[in-house]
Amino acid sequence: MTAVANGGPRLRVHLSIPFPSEREARIALRSLSPDAEHRKGGISRTLSVEDCTLLGHWEADEARILRVAVNSFLDHLALVLETMDRFGGLG
Repeated sequence: MTAVANGGPRLRVHLSIPFPSEREARIALRSLSPDAEHRKGGISRTLSVEDCTLLGHWEADEARILRVAVNSFLDHLALVLETMDRFGGLG
């Protein structure tokens, strides 16, 4: 997490989640993309896939908002991974 001083501190988190294949990374991306951040102001999120890796990028004005957003994403990611594993989508 880094703070940037352009118009006030902006906190950032970058996550890279490796998958066995690009197909599985894209399934996860499609599963997680409809979940927009509930709070419109103060937070932004970008999800993408590069090769076999799901990339997440968040920016927020407050650490608390950023923490809640990333924790929510990780909870949803865990559910997606469990579902993919149960249906034979991983590996």
